[in-house]
Amino acid sequence: MASAPSPSHPARTETSSSPSPMTPTQTFGRPSPPSKDSRPWSPATPTASSRSPPPIPRAPTESEEPMSRPTIAVGLPAPEREAVLETLAAAEFGTVVLETPADLAAILVAELPIGLAVLDAGDDPAALLEAVGRLRLNERSIPLLVLADEIQLDILHGDGGLAADDEVVLRPVDPDVLRWRAEAMLIRAQVAAEHTEGSVLTRGRVEADWAARSPIVAIFNPKGGVGKTTIATNLAAALQIRKDRRVLLVDADTVTGHVTMSLGMDAGRTIADAWLDEEEGGPAEGLLDVAAVHESGVRVAALVSSPLAMTRLDPERVGEALLAARWGVDVMVVDLHPSYSEVNQVIFSVADRILVPVTPDLPAIRAAVQLTEVATELGIRDRLATVVNRANSGVTVADIERAVGVPAIAQIRSGGMLFVKAANVGRTVIDLFPREKVSADFEALADRILGIGDPHPATATRGGEPRSLFGGLFSGRKEPIRA
Repeated sequence: MASAPSPSHPARTETSSSPSPMTPTQTFGRPSPPSKDSRPWSPATPTASSRSPPPIPRAPTESEEPMSRPTIAVGLPAPEREAVLETLAAAEFGTVVLETPADLAAILVAELPIGLAVLDAGDDPAALLEAVGRLRLNERSIPLLVLADEIQLDILHGDGGLAADDEVVLRPVDPDVLRWRAEAMLIRAQVAAEHTEGSVLTRGRVEADWAARSPIVAIFNPKGGVGKTTIATNLAAALQIRKDRRVLLVDADTVTGHVTMSLGMDAGRTIADAWLDEEEGGPAEGLLDVAAVHESGVRVAALVSSPLAMTRLDPERVGEALLAARWGVDVMVVDLHPSYSEVNQVIFSVADRILVPVTPDLPAIRAAVQLTEVATELGIRDRLATVVNRANSGVTVADIERAVGVPAIAQIRSGGMLFVKAANVGRTVIDLFPREKVSADFEALADRILGIGDPHPATATRGGEPRSLFGGLFSGRKEPIRA
């Protein structure tokens, strides 16, 4: 339970399932009459010195449980703010409501245990960046998740005021997607939960090592037959064999998953099996516990072995399982079913990058265009990158980029019978045909994932100026990619 706040900073609390050293939701700044059109976050604000600092939370007593998740500061307009607060509270995050950027300054000066700030770009995004920049000059900083529209996005990107750990989400964005994005940002930024021992964040059924920064790479296209599983298995093998990374390959195709079959492995236990055993009194297990090791060294885990087991999958728990598995590997590759199911949407929101295999044919290109539209609605378009499969046939790569509006970060040439021969013996082209040009294509894709190698192997012209198609996927790009 939190101590009473000062009179100038009244607090309001909402029900939370776990005690916290801060009130679950606390409002900083001068109170104002409620209004559905009110915009509580405006860069035109007084300095932090003109108001008293927020109350400093006390540590929990021995009889109280410590706060198990970081506190998130929220500076958004109503009613968007209320929906976000409700979603974060349901996920057991502590929240602090910011009335102005000056409140963010006061929180940082007081060194309160805030892990992330979710902010509105406001009517003057440049002023917001200027205010944040002043704080960072004084070495006071936390990751920012900024909600913006298309016009605000151009200002935010052009100003150059965003840090490597900051992200921008295009509106509209679903509160659940925002929650998962915030959680992934906290892990990537290595934010330790207040009062949590051993740099391990305990949250319900999951323990996630904050030191882990392993990227989660999802492979998805709403159209089948574009080579998702082929790209997933060979990318995983390239990372494991050629780049000496520990890789977990997850078959998240809950309807027609073929990862284990194409690798010549028995289906084995799945995460759905493990959760059923847990309900019947068995031990709690995660993806790494049920994973089997392929002869290439890649660990392979499946969500289900039959579409009928889908009923045992809690989408939120799937997301937690993926985040929890990051600590034991260097890279995670997730092969998805071609649908917009709840499970897939959760995986989208925890993924660091979503690779979209596109073949040089109109149906595949149209499906990718549809995906960019859906991704914009989900607030994940900035994570999309296309991989042109069978690139030496059909529509040109430049035409595919222009049509889809998302840059191609790799090209995989047609492998023909090489893929068939490899699958027939449960291998990948990477280990069975290491000297073939198609294997070099997958190694180049692995380089793009890791952000190494030649960052500019190809360019395309857009708007009369050359634009790089390649570069490290985790090199700090923060603007959503648009057509």
